Amino acid sequence: MPLFDRVAIVGVGLIGGSVGLALRERGLAGEVVGVGRRQASVDRALAVEAVDHGTTRFVEGVSDADMVIVATPVAGIVDVIRSAAFFAPKAALTDAGSTKAEICRELREPISPDMPQLRPGPSRFIGSHPLAGDHRTGPEFARADLFVGRTVVVTPEDDTAPGLVDKVTSLWESLGAEVVLLAPEDHDRAIASTSHLPHLVAAALASATPEDWLQLAATGWSDTTRVAAGDVELWTQIFSQNRAAVLEALRRFEHRLAALATAIETDDRPTLAEQLQDAKRIRDALGD
Repeated sequence: MPLFDRVAIVGVGLIGGSVGLALRERGLAGEVVGVGRRQASVDRALAVEAVDHGTTRFVEGVSDADMVIVATPVAGIVDVIRSAAFFAPKAALTDAGSTKAEICRELREPISPDMPQLRPGPSRFIGSHPLAGDHRTGPEFARADLFVGRTVVVTPEDDTAPGLVDKVTSLWESLGAEVVLLAPEDHDRAIASTSHLPHLVAAALASATPEDWLQLAATGWSDTTRVAAGDVELWTQIFSQNRAAVLEALRRFEHRLAALATAIETDDRPTLAEQLQDAKRIRDALGD
């Protein structure tokens, strides 16, 4: 039996398309509707059968949905959630963005005393962040198994309705994910180190390498810089929204780099070996 009658996915790129494919493959929704800004994106989602129906008309897409999943770039999530709260009054609302605290804060701000529907309450919206993806974008790269065995962070607030937590947790678990519950601020601090900082490090390494040396780039360079090929506008938005936590993570990283540089400069091999061993221990703990 389907979990949902009608799921609307706003943003039919890699993540939104993968959610749609997984919902359809597992029979978890009676109908999956893709909503996109551009008809070309909607057509590509339809071509890979990520959605049952697709539209560029927002109201048409979300009306009568009992679940709305917003998979747009983070800068647009708040406006989309507010609109969905108004035009899909019976739907549970979640997103798939990489930042959470700023989105949750903005959604609590009153817009107009005459239109309280634009401020989704704690019984309507809860944030999600699937830790899955690819540096490539677009529904043509979507996979039905993208979330299998991967972590999805769900970010309830103090007054989030327990039923909503259960509903969104069930959604992601039904797609094969393992759900972790974190407060929005805790999510952002952790993800700054485990996701956002690695992208900055990859970008710095790529830009610090002279182009005429690229023919000598080994696997380590390619692996380390892979995420630097991600969407520039998307990552600019992410760094801007999570700037405090990202700056904190950068300062910790700078401290570690400085310590390594000092050990190399002074030829302090025991200290260098100790720091490398500590890094190896932490990486080994993650496994393959």
